[in-house]
Amino acid sequence: MTGTASEAAAEAASDGARQTFTWGHAGLTAHFATDPHGTVRLVRLTVPDGDGNGSGDGSAGDGASGPDNTAAPLPLVEVLALGHGSEWSGQRGIETALGARLRYRGHRAVREDGGDGGDRRDGGDRGDGGNGGAGRGRYLLTIDLHDPDSGLTAEVRLSSPDGLPVLRGQVRITNEGPAPLVVQAVTSLTLGGLPSPDALDVHWARNDWLAECRWASEPLRTRIVDLHRDAHQHDSRAALTLHSRGSWPTDGHLPMGALTERASGRAWAWQIESPTGWRWETGERAHGTYAALQGPTDAEHQWRERLAPGESFTTVPAVLALARRGGLDEALAHLTAYRRAIRRPHPDHTALPVVFNDYMNTLMGDPTTERLLPLIEAAAEAGAEYFCIDSGWYDDDEQGWWDSVGAWQPSARRFPGGGLRAVLDRIRSRGMVPGLWLEPEVVGVRSPVAAELPDGAFFQRDGVRLVEHGRHHLDLRHPAARAHLDKTLDRVVGEWGVGYLKLDYNISVAPGTDRHPGTGRATAPGAGLLGHARAYQDWLGAALDRHPGLVIENCASGGMRMDWSSLALTQLQSTSDQQDPLRYPPIAASAPTAVPPEQGAVWAYPQPHFTDDEIDFTLAGALLGRVHLSGHLDRMAPRQLARVRAAVAAYRRIRGDLATGVPFWPLGLPGWDDAWVALGVRGGEATYVTVWRREGGPAERALPLGHLGGRRPVVEVLHPAVASGGEARWEAGRGELVVTLPRTPMALLVRLTHPDAPDAP
Repeated sequence: MTGTASEAAAEAASDGARQTFTWGHAGLTAHFATDPHGTVRLVRLTVPDGDGNGSGDGSAGDGASGPDNTAAPLPLVEVLALGHGSEWSGQRGIETALGARLRYRGHRAVREDGGDGGDRRDGGDRGDGGNGGAGRGRYLLTIDLHDPDSGLTAEVRLSSPDGLPVLRGQVRITNEGPAPLVVQAVTSLTLGGLPSPDALDVHWARNDWLAECRWASEPLRTRIVDLHRDAHQHDSRAALTLHSRGSWPTDGHLPMGALTERASGRAWAWQIESPTGWRWETGERAHGTYAALQGPTDAEHQWRERLAPGESFTTVPAVLALARRGGLDEALAHLTAYRRAIRRPHPDHTALPVVFNDYMNTLMGDPTTERLLPLIEAAAEAGAEYFCIDSGWYDDDEQGWWDSVGAWQPSARRFPGGGLRAVLDRIRSRGMVPGLWLEPEVVGVRSPVAAELPDGAFFQRDGVRLVEHGRHHLDLRHPAARAHLDKTLDRVVGEWGVGYLKLDYNISVAPGTDRHPGTGRATAPGAGLLGHARAYQDWLGAALDRHPGLVIENCASGGMRMDWSSLALTQLQSTSDQQDPLRYPPIAASAPTAVPPEQGAVWAYPQPHFTDDEIDFTLAGALLGRVHLSGHLDRMAPRQLARVRAAVAAYRRIRGDLATGVPFWPLGLPGWDDAWVALGVRGGEATYVTVWRREGGPAERALPLGHLGGRRPVVEVLHPAVASGGEARWEAGRGELVVTLPRTPMALLVRLTHPDAPDAP
């Protein structure tokens, strides 16, 4: 259901050659202006004040970058194309010739109701995970731009969920000119006119295999030095730039970043919703700061789109969340609310069932009936509700399964006496939903499927079918590749009754494929990779349409595919494959920056040789996310299994609050070697905090909980359930939770229950 432009809060005014208009809702208002040449700029974003009344100066732009100052803000779109370079040579992605020439042709605004949240993809091209969430409407603004010289048009699509200070941008470019146009880069969202780099800190996150979500920050001025701009008549050519690498979209860094203003606590946090390549940059312009967010580019990803006359391309979305105060924590809280609002609805988001997976530090890809049956019994006794058989269930090859996968048929030798389906039946008989591991996009070089499918169904470069680590990579744009996966999934889910799929992705194929399987036309490899990734996500969406109860875990050797375009479709995200429980806390604590707590799967793999403290420690990491239970529970003493069962029971009592709570970090986002690590989730009348202590540091630590200032919450240790020597108490005068952990490693999960109103003075 849509409304009129006035209902969407879009208002326009004209002042001679200059036109201004505003658009938005109670949570966010965007102010636009054209310059005398017709270039449109986003000159200000305003967000509500602390009382939520919609008034107040905005978080984008300070007092010097309001609607009357159109020099600092950037054009709405930056476009780099062959034959049309930049206006100021350098490696920055702004000040492009085409971007400056795009002229305003009009705008239109509508409002969509929330409804049941069905499939609500943006525009003519797929929206990369932009499926509507239930219960919250959104406002949409489309601004039409045109360059009369080249014939390029840009349709800027902005949207914002009702009530949230979050702006989502996506651009559809079309060649309306008479000649082909080769596009090398397009921004999805650009923002200028922010405070000076002197006032800001910049935040980013490294995301390496087994060491995910490692946030860091520093003053922006240390990256963008002051060159005395007025003496040179030009801005610095420097910029802080991050981008992806390979076909894993979150290998190296998360596609996220943020700026915070030290004096005020204002914050601007962003994410780029790309299943493949992405790039962001921030730097200095006209004494202020800008940020430019985009998908793959020619320079970084060998991405180009050759647009014949009449052809179009739609960028990946980019999202900006704003906070008036509260810094990075508050901006990430708004991002969490946005993610819940736009993802594909699924019952798993509120049920949060406990999953046992046989892989990590347990069977490690070597399952058999003999090994699985006792684990199934122990997992059921511990309280698991799903049981996933990980890799190896298809392995009937004496040479190993790595380079022979692709047919996805169960091994006969591993599962005698009824086969794999008998094991699945045993899982169901113990009250759990069975799950299986698949790596759908790969076909081993020794697999019969490698010969059965045509070359066009696989990634190619210069006519050669690609091989990476003994595997070919399917191209899901080819009908034979898609039919192969449809047949596999419908057999596993439809015939075998599997209700959970862990979809892995263990090779990185860069930069992509240079052949479009539908047209046979040569493409830039990065464009081929993005085309496949979009087709893969279309396949995922269609699979969930056919099997709406299916739960899908998104995995790429752990957290190498932790992008929001994937998470908007899938129900869980594997946060890491880190096997050392002492190194997992900073990953588990920081994962909610990238994924809502109810979607972030954290391994909890207690072992029979662990001490009680070690069992409690490894279980604690998953209790404010999604429990991925593993470990040899079948070999534990009854006393040890009782500790596991108590932790799972505690999780099942609180998981309803996790599905709606927002994360925060009482000690700040952790460093990799921090002795004390803390993660909180707040919402309703309860606040939950998990605290870990590793080697080093004092035995006692105070955690400031500013949102509980003036209250006297009831403090309860939920985990471990038996006395461990760990303690937590509330210091009302300081508004702090004081935690004592006398040994290492130790961990506590604490609940603070508090009334709605602060105590009277």
